[in-house]
Amino acid sequence: MTIVDHPENELHLYINNKLVYKRWLDTGELEIFDSATYERYRLASQEELLAVNGMLIVKARIRLTCTESGGRQAGIISGYRPNHVFEYTSEGKVHQCFTGDIHFEKEKLMPGEETIATVRLHLARQVESYLTKGRKWWLYEVPNLIGEAEVL
Repeated sequence: MTIVDHPENELHLYINNKLVYKRWLDTGELEIFDSATYERYRLASQEELLAVNGMLIVKARIRLTCTESGGRQAGIISGYRPNHVFEYTSEGKVHQCFTGDIHFEKEKLMPGEETIATVRLHLARQVESYLTKGRKWWLYEVPNLIGEAEVL
């Protein structure tokens, strides 16, 4: 698996390992590389998207919660796959959770540390609306909050 280093301020959509488009997070401007695939993505139902090998990729700051505050006992390695929680209900329950992985250059990220990473989220149209510059979300190993992330 090859992880391409993506610049800050860009969201990349890959389907079947092919770059379909990139969006600048600060302006919303799109550059479309495959217009036919982009139109199929835009018009597809969520059920159709689940059958596609696609990823939304952003650069993010990852910060792990320290052990003393309830975080992990051990660090994580590149490729780690936590649950990515973007929204809670008014009762404090998870409302929007997505899956994906985190890739970084350090050998290991320890509790209490932070790093800049490439985050790959499995294709779901709903997640794209959450990916705006400065947006924060939470990283979980259910039921434990282990860290947070922020879109760069």
